[in-house]
Amino acid sequence: MTSTPTASDSSPPLAAAARRTPRPAVGAPLLRALVDAAAPVLVLAGSPARVRLHNKAAEALFPTLGESDAFTADVVAPWLVQAQEQGVDALDGSVGARVFRATAQPLPGECTGWLLTDVTEERAALQRLSDERARTQFLVRASARLLASLNQRRCLRVTTELAAEQLADAAVLVTPTRGRRVAVTRMVRDGRLEEVTLNVDVDQVPGLSDALAGFPPVPSRWVDPDLAPPWLAPEGFGELGSLIVTPLPGNGVPAGALILLRRAGRPGFDDEEELFARIFAARAGAAISAAMLYAERTETTNILQRALIPPPIDRIEGIDLASSYRPARAADLIGGDFYDVHPPLPTPGEGGGPGETLLMLGDVCGKGPAAAILTGKIRNTLAALRRLEPRHKQLLELLNATLLDEQDARFVTLVLAGVTPVAGGRLELRLTAAGHPAPMIIRADGSVEQAATRGSLIGALPRITSTTWTTVLDPGETCLLFSDGVTEARGGPSGKELFEDQRLKEALRECAELPVEAIVERVELATAQWLGGGEHDDIALLALGAPRRGSHLTMVNGHGRGRYTG
Repeated sequence: MTSTPTASDSSPPLAAAARRTPRPAVGAPLLRALVDAAAPVLVLAGSPARVRLHNKAAEALFPTLGESDAFTADVVAPWLVQAQEQGVDALDGSVGARVFRATAQPLPGECTGWLLTDVTEERAALQRLSDERARTQFLVRASARLLASLNQRRCLRVTTELAAEQLADAAVLVTPTRGRRVAVTRMVRDGRLEEVTLNVDVDQVPGLSDALAGFPPVPSRWVDPDLAPPWLAPEGFGELGSLIVTPLPGNGVPAGALILLRRAGRPGFDDEEELFARIFAARAGAAISAAMLYAERTETTNILQRALIPPPIDRIEGIDLASSYRPARAADLIGGDFYDVHPPLPTPGEGGGPGETLLMLGDVCGKGPAAAILTGKIRNTLAALRRLEPRHKQLLELLNATLLDEQDARFVTLVLAGVTPVAGGRLELRLTAAGHPAPMIIRADGSVEQAATRGSLIGALPRITSTTWTTVLDPGETCLLFSDGVTEARGGPSGKELFEDQRLKEALRECAELPVEAIVERVELATAQWLGGGEHDDIALLALGAPRRGSHLTMVNGHGRGRYTG
């Protein structure tokens, strides 16, 4: 039986036939086109090496290159020849303005193939990254140094030093003073820093007046360095080649201007360098401006403090005086306690007694600058009112009415002492307390009594009450006015007990016949020991005494304390 052939019995498929068909060999023209399409390629053979094969890219890179040429520096780059001779596998080198990475590949027949890859952009990107990192690190260091101090002069010096070391061959920092005078801080790199004040025309430096006014800087390429005046460059700088003038931005107004100088023969500043100079100037300007603002506020504070600090005591004939003031916060010079001594007012005509001296010691509610400001108002008010009203009760009523008119709800406690020298070296006293601890009297026999005076505090109620107590101090006796920072000092064994009047009396009993300044020091010491270094309120002390017989006139001043004996 004869069968009909099926598909599986037929001839092999076309694909299988194609696999059995031999491929044609790649021709030399095709191989050459492939090599020419690649990056620069050099194939070397022999020893000494000769160029046996190269492509068009290599020929464009090395125009004198030819087949079978000796592989020398006359034909290719010297660094490539050196790499071949030393057996280096890979290295980077420049050809003209481009940078190439050459990679060696061993080939059959003792040949070596060199593949050159253009890495110019890669190297440029890496360099930019490195430069940016270096600049960032510099800004971090610069900020740390600039913010390390609020001293204005130090900020100016640090800014100039940093700019000269990192940004240019020399740096000049200009800050205006008065009129045409400017303060100039300048420095050559690795040189000496100069600080001078000059009477010059800033318009002589191109762009400087605009920078001092806060206008953006003009590009460096627009500035002709030949127009710069001789005073600009630091001593020993040499010929000026290029410069940048950029403002130092400040707090609302420019802090000055920074000028960067580069010597002749060096490349001028590029756009990136100018931008970086502006970034640095912004940070430096902020630091300098903060230092200037701090200096201004410190000066203002010092002026105000001089007006608010309890004053040194002027000499009063026939009265021994000593005082002490200790604010609640050691860093403050001012607080809520105060004292004042007003000598007798001049009286018309001749004759009569020496007149009454008015002493006062008070305590404003609260502490710190706000309380100190009110103490200044009260002191000024009392100084004016005493010229109109010598009576204590009426004087306190006028002060109370004045404080009630104030918007501030603070009140004050006060004690007044009217002192009049009388015959025999004695002192006649009028003592009036208004919400304040009554003064202590130290008698010659060592006894201590508290003045029988009391009254309501001032500035809280429409109507006040007060009583005046009178006494006489014999020679050697003392009256001590004090604030509640003494009697309400918390300390002792538990750290919470009050010092109170009784402990103060015990301390004063040991002070009989002592000079007034010794009494004040004894009370200070006793209070400090009781506090034991703990927190405390403002403490004010004012001692007045009748001079001991036979004493001579002396005067001691220091740290808010004065003593005068006569």
